[in-house]
Amino acid sequence: MKIAIVSPDLYTYGSMVIGGILRDAGFDVTLTKNVDATPNADIILLSLYSTLHLLDNRIRDFASQCSKPVYVGGPVSAYPDIVLGELDVDAVIIGEGEESTLELLNNGISEDISGIAFRSDDEIVQTEPEPAKIERPLPLIPDDIENQSIRGANVYIETHRGCIGACGFCQVPKFFGTRIRSRSIEDIVLEIEEFKRCGVRRIAISGGTSSLYQYKKSVNVNAFIELLQAIAEVMGKRNVSVPDIRVDYVNEEMLHAIHDFTMGWVYYGIESGSDKILKTMRKGVNSEKNVYAIELAQQCGVKVAGSFIVGYPKETIDDYQLTKDLIEDTFLDDVFVSIAEPIPETNLSDLVLKTDDSENPTFVKHEGEYKALKLTESEARCFDLELHAQMCRSVPNVLTDQLYNACLFDARQQGSDVRAVTGLLQKYRRK
Repeated sequence: MKIAIVSPDLYTYGSMVIGGILRDAGFDVTLTKNVDATPNADIILLSLYSTLHLLDNRIRDFASQCSKPVYVGGPVSAYPDIVLGELDVDAVIIGEGEESTLELLNNGISEDISGIAFRSDDEIVQTEPEPAKIERPLPLIPDDIENQSIRGANVYIETHRGCIGACGFCQVPKFFGTRIRSRSIEDIVLEIEEFKRCGVRRIAISGGTSSLYQYKKSVNVNAFIELLQAIAEVMGKRNVSVPDIRVDYVNEEMLHAIHDFTMGWVYYGIESGSDKILKTMRKGVNSEKNVYAIELAQQCGVKVAGSFIVGYPKETIDDYQLTKDLIEDTFLDDVFVSIAEPIPETNLSDLVLKTDDSENPTFVKHEGEYKALKLTESEARCFDLELHAQMCRSVPNVLTDQLYNACLFDARQQGSDVRAVTGLLQKYRRK
Protein backbone atom coordinates (compact mmCIF):
# COMPACT_ATOMS: atom_id res chain seq x y z
CA MET A 1 0.00 0.00 0.00
CA LYS A 2 1.27 3.46 -0.93
CA ILE A 3 1.11 6.07 1.82
CA ALA A 4 1.86 9.76 1.30
CA ILE A 5 2.58 11.92 4.35
CA VAL A 6 1.98 15.60 3.63
CA SER A 7 3.62 17.99 6.10
CA PRO A 8 2.81 21.49 4.83
CA ASP A 9 5.77 23.82 4.26
CA LEU A 10 8.26 22.01 6.51
CA TYR A 11 9.18 18.49 7.49
CA THR A 12 7.97 18.15 11.06
CA TYR A 13 9.79 15.72 13.29
CA GLY A 14 6.54 13.88 13.95
CA SER A 15 5.91 13.30 10.25
CA MET A 16 9.40 11.82 9.87
CA VAL A 17 8.90 9.56 12.91
CA ILE A 18 5.57 8.24 11.58
CA GLY A 19 7.17 7.79 8.16
CA GLY A 20 9.92 5.63 9.63
CA ILE A 21 7.45 3.45 11.53
CA LEU A 22 5.33 2.89 8.42
CA ARG A 23 8.39 2.20 6.26
CA ASP A 24 9.60 -0.46 8.68
CA ALA A 25 6.08 -1.94 8.80
CA GLY A 26 6.29 -2.61 5.05
CA PHE A 27 4.36 0.35 3.61
CA ASP A 28 5.56 2.25 0.55
CA VAL A 29 5.91 5.71 2.14
CA THR A 30 6.70 9.13 0.72
CA LEU A 31 7.02 12.41 2.64
CA THR A 32 6.36 15.78 1.02
CA LYS A 33 5.90 19.44 2.01
CA ASN A 34 3.88 20.17 -1.12
CA VAL A 35 0.15 20.80 -0.64
CA ASP A 36 -0.41 22.03 -4.19
CA ALA A 37 -0.82 18.60 -5.74
CA THR A 38 -2.33 15.31 -4.59
CA PRO A 39 0.39 12.67 -4.29
CA ASN A 40 0.14 9.31 -6.01
CA ALA A 41 -0.90 7.21 -3.03
CA ASP A 42 -3.66 4.99 -1.71
CA ILE A 43 -4.01 6.94 1.55
CA ILE A 44 -2.93 10.45 2.55
CA LEU A 45 -1.69 11.32 6.04
CA LEU A 46 -1.93 15.07 6.62
CA SER A 47 0.45 16.21 9.38
CA LEU A 48 -0.74 19.55 10.83
CA TYR A 49 1.04 21.39 13.65
CA SER A 50 -0.78 24.74 13.75
CA THR A 51 -4.40 25.73 14.36
CA LEU A 52 -3.98 28.14 11.45
CA HIS A 53 -3.65 25.14 9.13
CA LEU A 54 -7.37 24.59 9.60
CA LEU A 55 -8.03 28.02 8.06
CA ASP A 56 -5.45 27.72 5.27
CA ASN A 57 -7.25 27.59 1.93
CA ARG A 58 -4.45 25.55 0.35
CA ILE A 59 -4.93 22.82 2.95
CA ARG A 60 -8.73 23.04 2.87
CA ASP A 61 -8.71 22.70 -0.93
CA PHE A 62 -6.19 19.86 -0.76
CA ALA A 63 -8.38 17.89 1.64
CA SER A 64 -11.64 18.51 -0.21
CA GLN A 65 -10.25 17.76 -3.69
CA CYS A 66 -8.42 14.57 -2.73
CA SER A 67 -10.13 11.44 -4.04
CA LYS A 68 -8.22 9.17 -1.63
CA PRO A 69 -8.87 8.74 2.10
CA VAL A 70 -7.27 11.53 4.15
CA TYR A 71 -6.34 11.12 7.81
CA VAL A 72 -5.12 14.07 9.89
CA GLY A 73 -2.53 13.81 12.66
CA GLY A 74 -0.20 16.13 14.56
CA PRO A 75 -0.78 18.65 17.37
CA VAL A 76 -4.12 19.81 15.90
CA SER A 77 -5.50 16.36 16.70
CA ALA A 78 -5.97 17.58 20.28
CA TYR A 79 -9.27 19.12 19.10
CA PRO A 80 -10.71 16.62 16.59
CA ASP A 81 -14.19 18.17 16.53
CA ILE A 82 -12.76 21.38 15.09
CA VAL A 83 -10.59 19.46 12.59
CA LEU A 84 -13.56 17.44 11.35
CA GLY A 85 -15.68 20.58 11.27
CA GLU A 86 -13.24 22.58 9.17
CA LEU A 87 -11.60 20.00 6.90
CA ASP A 88 -13.17 17.43 4.59
CA VAL A 89 -11.17 14.48 5.91
CA ASP A 90 -12.03 10.91 6.82
CA ALA A 91 -10.53 10.62 10.31
CA VAL A 92 -8.30 12.28 12.88
CA ILE A 93 -5.48 10.38 14.58
CA ILE A 94 -5.51 11.74 18.13
CA GLY A 95 -2.43 12.27 20.26
CA GLU A 96 0.90 10.58 19.69
CA GLY A 97 -0.52 8.26 17.07
CA GLU A 98 2.27 5.80 16.30
CA GLU A 99 0.24 2.68 17.14
CA SER A 100 -3.09 4.22 16.10
CA THR A 101 -1.79 5.05 12.64
CA LEU A 102 -0.65 1.49 12.02
CA GLU A 103 -3.96 0.08 13.22
CA LEU A 104 -5.93 2.52 11.09
CA LEU A 105 -3.95 1.73 7.93
CA ASN A 106 -4.12 -2.00 8.51
CA ASN A 107 -7.77 -2.29 9.55
CA GLY A 108 -9.63 0.82 8.38
CA ILE A 109 -11.79 3.15 10.47
CA SER A 110 -13.27 1.40 13.48
CA GLU A 111 -14.38 2.15 17.03
CA ASP A 112 -12.03 -0.64 18.11
CA ILE A 113 -8.98 1.47 17.31
CA SER A 114 -7.68 3.65 20.14
CA GLY A 115 -6.98 7.32 19.56
CA ILE A 116 -9.03 8.20 16.47
CA ALA A 117 -12.06 10.38 15.70
CA PHE A 118 -14.40 10.16 12.73
CA ARG A 119 -17.93 11.02 11.63
CA SER A 120 -20.69 8.42 11.81
CA ASP A 121 -24.30 9.33 11.02
CA ASP A 122 -23.56 13.05 11.47
CA GLU A 123 -22.03 12.46 14.90
CA ILE A 124 -18.37 12.43 15.87
CA VAL A 125 -17.12 9.16 17.30
CA GLN A 126 -13.95 9.53 19.37
CA THR A 127 -11.87 6.82 21.02
CA GLU A 128 -9.41 7.37 23.84
CA PRO A 129 -5.74 7.74 22.82
CA GLU A 130 -2.98 5.78 24.52
CA PRO A 131 0.67 6.80 25.04
CA ALA A 132 2.99 5.46 22.35
CA LYS A 133 6.15 3.48 22.94
CA ILE A 134 9.14 5.79 23.20
CA GLU A 135 11.34 3.31 21.26
CA ARG A 136 10.87 3.32 17.49
CA PRO A 137 12.72 2.83 14.18
CA LEU A 138 14.86 5.51 12.58
CA PRO A 139 12.75 8.30 11.05
CA LEU A 140 12.04 8.69 7.35
CA ILE A 141 14.41 11.52 6.44
CA PRO A 142 13.80 13.43 3.17
CA ASP A 143 16.68 13.99 0.77
CA ASP A 144 16.48 17.79 1.05
CA ILE A 145 16.38 18.02 4.86
CA GLU A 146 19.66 19.98 4.84
CA ASN A 147 17.83 22.92 3.21
CA GLN A 148 15.35 23.26 6.06
CA SER A 149 15.77 25.91 8.75
CA ILE A 150 13.69 26.12 11.93
CA ARG A 151 15.11 28.90 14.10
CA GLY A 152 18.54 28.09 12.68
CA ALA A 153 18.38 24.29 12.99
CA ASN A 154 17.72 21.82 10.19
CA VAL A 155 15.66 19.67 12.51
CA TYR A 156 14.43 19.43 16.10
CA ILE A 157 14.92 15.95 17.58
CA GLU A 158 13.00 14.46 20.46
CA THR A 159 14.78 13.29 23.61
CA HIS A 160 11.71 12.72 25.78
CA ARG A 161 7.97 13.25 25.94
CA GLY A 162 5.82 14.90 28.57
CA CYS A 163 6.09 18.01 30.73
CA ILE A 164 5.52 18.50 34.45
CA GLY A 165 4.66 22.17 33.91
CA ALA A 166 1.15 23.55 33.68
CA CYS A 167 1.52 26.67 31.52
CA GLY A 168 -1.95 27.81 30.54
CA PHE A 169 -1.03 28.60 26.93
CA CYS A 170 0.73 25.29 26.19
CA GLN A 171 -0.77 22.02 24.93
CA VAL A 172 2.29 19.80 25.56
CA PRO A 173 1.06 18.27 28.87
CA LYS A 174 -2.32 17.47 27.32
CA PHE A 175 -0.77 16.05 24.17
CA PHE A 176 2.11 14.05 25.69
CA GLY A 177 1.06 13.82 29.35
CA THR A 178 2.72 15.01 32.54
CA ARG A 179 4.92 11.95 33.07
CA ILE A 180 8.39 12.23 31.56
CA ARG A 181 9.26 9.36 29.21
CA SER A 182 12.85 9.57 28.02
CA ARG A 183 14.59 7.85 25.13
CA SER A 184 17.94 6.16 25.65
CA ILE A 185 21.05 8.11 24.72
CA GLU A 186 22.03 5.25 22.41
CA ASP A 187 18.81 5.58 20.38
CA ILE A 188 19.13 9.35 20.24
CA VAL A 189 22.73 9.17 19.03
CA LEU A 190 21.87 6.60 16.35
CA GLU A 191 19.13 8.90 15.08
CA ILE A 192 21.39 11.94 15.05
CA GLU A 193 24.06 10.02 13.18
CA GLU A 194 21.45 9.16 10.54
CA PHE A 195 20.34 12.78 10.27
CA LYS A 196 23.96 13.84 9.87
CA ARG A 197 24.48 11.21 7.16
CA CYS A 198 21.47 12.70 5.34
CA GLY A 199 22.99 16.18 5.34
CA VAL A 200 21.79 17.78 8.59
CA ARG A 201 24.32 20.29 9.88
CA ARG A 202 22.60 21.66 13.00
CA ILE A 203 20.40 19.86 15.53
CA ALA A 204 18.08 21.36 18.13
CA ILE A 205 16.92 19.31 21.09
CA SER A 206 13.16 19.28 21.57
CA GLY A 207 10.85 17.71 24.09
CA GLY A 208 9.12 20.69 25.73
CA THR A 209 11.76 21.48 28.36
CA SER A 210 15.17 20.10 27.42
CA SER A 211 16.48 19.82 30.98
CA LEU A 212 13.70 17.39 31.95
CA TYR A 213 15.51 14.57 30.15
CA GLN A 214 15.48 11.47 32.40
CA TYR A 215 13.52 13.42 35.04
CA LYS A 216 12.17 11.25 37.87
CA LYS A 217 11.40 13.14 41.04
CA SER A 218 13.99 15.82 40.31
CA VAL A 219 16.14 17.04 37.44
CA ASN A 220 18.74 14.45 36.41
CA VAL A 221 21.75 16.72 35.96
CA ASN A 222 24.17 13.94 35.05
CA ALA A 223 21.88 12.48 32.38
CA PHE A 224 21.35 15.90 30.83
CA ILE A 225 25.09 16.57 30.66
CA GLU A 226 25.80 13.09 29.28
CA LEU A 227 23.16 13.69 26.60
CA LEU A 228 24.68 16.99 25.49
CA GLN A 229 28.18 15.57 25.42
CA ALA A 230 27.09 12.55 23.35
CA ILE A 231 25.28 14.71 20.79
CA ALA A 232 28.21 17.15 20.57
CA GLU A 233 30.58 14.26 19.79
CA VAL A 234 28.50 13.53 16.68
CA MET A 235 27.55 17.03 15.50
CA GLY A 236 30.24 19.26 16.97
CA LYS A 237 29.29 21.46 19.89
CA ARG A 238 28.57 24.57 17.83
CA ASN A 239 25.95 22.65 15.85
CA VAL A 240 23.76 21.75 18.83
CA SER A 241 21.19 23.95 20.54
CA VAL A 242 18.94 23.35 23.55
CA PRO A 243 15.94 25.67 23.22
CA ASP A 244 13.07 25.99 25.64
CA ILE A 245 14.36 25.47 29.16
CA ARG A 246 12.27 26.48 32.15
CA VAL A 247 13.97 28.81 34.59
CA ASP A 248 13.03 26.54 37.51
CA TYR A 249 14.65 23.43 36.01
CA VAL A 250 18.18 24.65 35.35
CA ASN A 251 21.25 25.15 37.53
CA GLU A 252 24.85 26.28 37.30
CA GLU A 253 26.22 22.83 36.42
CA MET A 254 23.76 22.42 33.57
CA LEU A 255 24.48 25.89 32.25
CA HIS A 256 28.22 25.13 32.18
CA ALA A 257 27.40 22.02 30.13
CA ILE A 258 25.31 24.13 27.73
CA HIS A 259 28.31 26.44 27.39
CA ASP A 260 30.76 23.56 26.82
CA PHE A 261 28.75 21.20 24.59
CA THR A 262 26.38 23.39 22.57
CA MET A 263 26.36 26.63 20.63
CA GLY A 264 26.16 28.34 24.02
CA TRP A 265 22.62 29.71 24.10
CA VAL A 266 19.73 29.07 26.42
CA TYR A 267 16.12 29.97 25.60
CA TYR A 268 13.90 30.85 28.54
CA GLY A 269 10.14 31.23 28.45
CA ILE A 270 10.06 34.37 30.57
CA GLU A 271 6.69 35.50 29.17
CA SER A 272 6.01 38.52 31.41
CA GLY A 273 7.53 40.85 33.97
CA SER A 274 4.27 40.94 35.91
CA ASP A 275 3.83 38.39 38.70
CA LYS A 276 0.08 38.77 38.35
CA ILE A 277 0.18 37.76 34.69
CA LEU A 278 2.66 34.95 35.38
CA LYS A 279 0.18 33.58 37.88
CA THR A 280 -2.64 33.90 35.35
CA MET A 281 -0.43 32.04 32.87
CA ARG A 282 0.12 29.30 35.47
CA LYS A 283 3.86 29.50 34.92
CA GLY A 284 4.74 28.39 38.44
CA VAL A 285 7.51 31.01 38.72
CA ASN A 286 7.73 34.72 39.46
CA SER A 287 9.75 37.55 37.96
CA GLU A 288 12.44 37.21 40.64
CA LYS A 289 13.06 33.60 39.59
CA ASN A 290 13.20 34.69 35.94
CA VAL A 291 15.80 37.37 36.64
CA TYR A 292 17.88 34.99 38.76
CA ALA A 293 17.99 32.37 35.97
CA ILE A 294 18.96 35.01 33.40
CA GLU A 295 21.79 36.35 35.55
CA LEU A 296 23.00 32.82 36.39
CA ALA A 297 23.26 31.94 32.70
CA GLN A 298 25.12 35.16 31.96
CA GLN A 299 27.58 34.42 34.78
CA CYS A 300 28.22 31.00 33.22
CA GLY A 301 29.05 32.60 29.86
CA VAL A 302 25.82 31.44 28.22
CA LYS A 303 23.91 33.78 25.95
CA VAL A 304 20.26 34.19 26.87
CA ALA A 305 17.24 34.52 24.61
CA GLY A 306 13.88 35.24 26.21
CA SER A 307 10.41 34.69 24.87
CA PHE A 308 7.58 36.99 25.93
CA ILE A 309 3.81 36.91 25.50
CA VAL A 310 1.70 40.06 25.30
CA GLY A 311 -2.04 40.54 25.09
CA TYR A 312 -2.98 37.94 27.69
CA PRO A 313 -6.53 38.40 28.97
CA LYS A 314 -6.58 40.96 31.81
CA GLU A 315 -3.06 42.21 30.99
CA THR A 316 -3.07 45.92 31.86
CA ILE A 317 -0.78 48.72 30.75
CA ASP A 318 0.95 48.47 34.14
CA ASP A 319 1.53 44.73 33.63
CA TYR A 320 2.96 45.41 30.21
CA GLN A 321 5.26 48.13 31.58
CA LEU A 322 6.72 45.61 34.04
CA THR A 323 7.67 43.42 31.07
CA LYS A 324 9.39 46.35 29.38
CA ASP A 325 11.23 47.10 32.62
CA LEU A 326 12.46 43.51 32.93
CA ILE A 327 13.84 43.55 29.39
CA GLU A 328 15.54 46.87 30.04
CA ASP A 329 17.16 45.57 33.24
CA THR A 330 18.41 42.15 32.08
CA PHE A 331 20.31 42.85 28.80
CA LEU A 332 19.10 39.74 26.99
CA ASP A 333 20.98 38.65 23.89
CA ASP A 334 17.79 38.05 21.90
CA VAL A 335 14.06 38.43 22.42
CA PHE A 336 11.03 36.75 20.86
CA VAL A 337 7.63 38.40 21.25
CA SER A 338 4.31 36.65 20.69
CA ILE A 339 0.71 37.75 21.00
CA ALA A 340 -1.17 35.30 23.24
CA GLU A 341 -2.61 32.63 20.93
CA PRO A 342 -5.47 30.60 22.42
CA ILE A 343 -4.65 27.07 21.26
CA PRO A 344 -7.88 25.05 21.60
CA GLU A 345 -8.23 22.91 24.73
CA THR A 346 -5.76 25.01 26.75
CA ASN A 347 -6.45 27.09 29.82
CA LEU A 348 -5.75 30.21 27.75
CA SER A 349 -8.47 29.26 25.28
CA ASP A 350 -10.92 28.99 28.18
CA LEU A 351 -9.89 32.43 29.43
CA VAL A 352 -10.29 33.95 25.98
CA LEU A 353 -13.75 32.45 25.56
CA LYS A 354 -14.76 33.93 28.91
CA THR A 355 -13.44 37.37 27.90
CA ASP A 356 -15.64 39.63 25.81
CA ASP A 357 -13.96 40.99 22.68
CA SER A 358 -14.45 44.50 24.06
CA GLU A 359 -12.07 43.58 26.91
CA ASN A 360 -9.66 41.38 24.97
CA PRO A 361 -6.44 43.26 24.00
CA THR A 362 -6.34 41.32 20.75
CA PHE A 363 -9.56 43.04 19.62
CA VAL A 364 -9.47 46.38 21.48
CA LYS A 365 -8.38 49.31 19.31
CA HIS A 366 -5.10 50.91 20.41
CA GLU A 367 -5.57 54.57 21.30
CA GLY A 368 -2.05 55.38 22.49
CA GLU A 369 1.30 56.22 20.93
CA TYR A 370 0.73 54.15 17.78
CA LYS A 371 -2.86 55.20 17.12
CA ALA A 372 -2.02 56.36 13.61
CA LEU A 373 -0.87 52.83 12.70
CA LYS A 374 -4.39 51.47 13.37
CA LEU A 375 -3.29 48.58 15.57
CA THR A 376 -5.11 46.62 18.22
CA GLU A 377 -3.78 46.88 21.77
CA SER A 378 -2.05 43.48 21.49
CA GLU A 379 -0.47 44.44 18.19
CA ALA A 380 0.73 47.75 19.61
CA ARG A 381 2.33 46.02 22.61
CA CYS A 382 3.95 43.40 20.39
CA PHE A 383 5.33 46.07 18.07
CA ASP A 384 6.47 48.31 20.93
CA LEU A 385 8.14 45.46 22.82
CA GLU A 386 10.01 44.27 19.73
CA LEU A 387 11.35 47.79 19.17
CA HIS A 388 12.17 48.19 22.86
CA ALA A 389 14.01 44.84 22.94
CA GLN A 390 16.17 45.80 19.97
CA MET A 391 17.54 48.74 21.91
CA CYS A 392 17.90 46.90 25.24
CA ARG A 393 19.79 43.84 24.01
CA SER A 394 23.31 43.12 25.22
CA VAL A 395 24.40 44.45 21.81
CA PRO A 396 21.74 46.96 20.75
CA ASN A 397 20.51 47.02 17.17
CA VAL A 398 20.30 50.20 15.14
CA LEU A 399 16.64 50.93 14.48
CA THR A 400 16.56 51.20 10.70
CA ASP A 401 13.44 51.70 8.58
CA GLN A 402 13.77 48.09 7.49
CA LEU A 403 13.80 46.80 11.08
CA TYR A 404 10.93 49.11 12.06
CA ASN A 405 8.79 47.86 9.17
CA ALA A 406 9.67 44.21 9.88
CA CYS A 407 8.53 44.57 13.51
CA LEU A 408 5.33 46.31 12.40
CA PHE A 409 4.57 43.63 9.82
CA ASP A 410 5.15 40.87 12.38
CA ALA A 411 2.84 42.49 14.94
CA ARG A 412 0.06 42.94 12.40
CA GLN A 413 0.43 39.38 11.10
CA GLN A 414 0.37 37.91 14.59
CA GLY A 415 -2.69 39.97 15.47
CA SER A 416 -4.52 38.78 12.37
CA ASP A 417 -3.62 35.15 13.07
CA VAL A 418 -4.70 35.27 16.71
CA ARG A 419 -8.03 36.90 15.82
CA ALA A 420 -8.61 34.14 13.27
CA VAL A 421 -7.89 31.41 15.83
CA THR A 422 -10.09 33.16 18.40
CA GLY A 423 -12.91 33.33 15.86
CA LEU A 424 -12.56 29.59 15.29
CA LEU A 425 -12.83 28.95 19.03
CA GLN A 426 -15.90 31.15 19.29
CA LYS A 427 -17.50 29.39 16.34
CA TYR A 428 -17.28 25.98 17.97
CA ARG A 429 -18.25 27.27 21.40
CA ARG A 430 -21.60 28.33 19.91
CA LYS A 431 -22.10 24.82 18.58
